[in-house]
Amino acid sequence: MQFIKIANEGVKNLSPYQAGKPIEELERELGISNIIKLASNENPFGFPESAKQAIQAQLADLTRYPDANGYYLKEVIAKKFGVALNQITLGNGSNDLLELIAHTFATEQDEIIFSQYAFIVYPLVAQAINARSVVIPAKDYGHDLDAFVAAITPKTKLIYVANPNNPTGTFLTHQQIADFLAKVPENVIVVLDEAYTEFTHPDERVDSFKLLQQHSNLVICRTLSKAYGLAGLRIGYAVSNNEIADLFNRVRQPFNCNSLALAAAIAVMQDDAFVAQVAENNRIEMARYEQFFQQNGLEYIRSKGNFITVDLKQPAAPIYEKLLHQGVIVRPIAGYGMPNHLRISIGLPEENDRFFDALLKVLN
Repeated sequence: MQFIKIANEGVKNLSPYQAGKPIEELERELGISNIIKLASNENPFGFPESAKQAIQAQLADLTRYPDANGYYLKEVIAKKFGVALNQITLGNGSNDLLELIAHTFATEQDEIIFSQYAFIVYPLVAQAINARSVVIPAKDYGHDLDAFVAAITPKTKLIYVANPNNPTGTFLTHQQIADFLAKVPENVIVVLDEAYTEFTHPDERVDSFKLLQQHSNLVICRTLSKAYGLAGLRIGYAVSNNEIADLFNRVRQPFNCNSLALAAAIAVMQDDAFVAQVAENNRIEMARYEQFFQQNGLEYIRSKGNFITVDLKQPAAPIYEKLLHQGVIVRPIAGYGMPNHLRISIGLPEENDRFFDALLKVLN
């Protein structure tokens, strides 16, 4: 029996999401140690002592189910951003929420709009539910919002906007987002994916919660995997109109956030000093990357995230493989339609030095 014959039509041609290569896998393959991973936009500082203590305190209760509603985490989010508890939906990372939103609103009769070079989960989600993907050509590697508006049809159900965008790091201002939302019909859900918003400067950051007060069709998605350092615990949150949040909670799996993730998230979301340290390191080291690329005649895309994408003007896969033998893991992004580019996560100063040395060695 070929079970693919009876699978959902969208799943038949779906390719699994390709995550960054783990350090342990590279150790097994090449038998090398002292490896640095700059592939998955993880937090180079790990997570703070406040989260460690919260996890330790929760260990004794792991025989019990977690709080299905995540009340205390929602309370922290609500207080931090001035929103109501019934506007918040918790997810097993923001990926879980991005999929949950599509399952809630879209069917195979509908269209989902997103940008070329945008987060690869958007087309995966659309294809899995047999919705039609409407891919808008990128403008300077970023979102062409005027073209988004022009592409809206009566079949359009969802629009995904990543800001900053992964893997290119491009950024839309508050005014650009506001002008765009004003042109989108109320019956089209706009998902503003802000996984990297903490790395933008506070003065330029989009006030997405203010926009939510003005646009009931807006859904804001965020994660604690990046600036907050909880990638391994998988937790994120969405904030929306309370009616939309109610719909999400009808579809959301019960207990989709585990007890350790909830405890750590409550602690780290109140640890502003830790997040500020992470953002400051990112700012300083991003400038070093830009200087390094400029000095060595390499083109790069200006990034507002915790990563930067460089154009090698040649197939990136062989460079990536040679870097692996130097004990440096970065991210080739041919799967995004960018075969000559590598995406590098911003690490600690000593990790970035390792990358600079390794890349020069490989290219020379």
